[in-house]
Amino acid sequence: MKFLSGVIVAGLLSSAAPVFAASDAEVDCGYQAAVVEAVRQARIERVKERSVPAHVAAASPEWPEKYNAVVPLVAPWVYEMKMRDVKANDLGAAWKEMCLAR
Repeated sequence: MKFLSGVIVAGLLSSAAPVFAASDAEVDCGYQAAVVEAVRQARIERVKERSVPAHVAAASPEWPEKYNAVVPLVAPWVYEMKMRDVKANDLGAAWKEMCLAR
């Protein structure tokens, strides 16, 4: 959160363009976090890893189509975790935080 606040303040001080870039990053990272959360939910529902892309697509996700390509990339990360960790942690929020920090 400090990073995002810093980016916004810096953008306001210099010009409007960096603020839009921060907003774009926020939107992009939000979609990525939604993908991670959908994969997490599929894991909790005990969907087989190879079936996750079809399962997520069948749910008619609200993100743009290009983010569907992220599903098979994120699934191994989620599926290699212990189930208790998947259930106990907000993986979407963790992903968004990591994404915004880059």
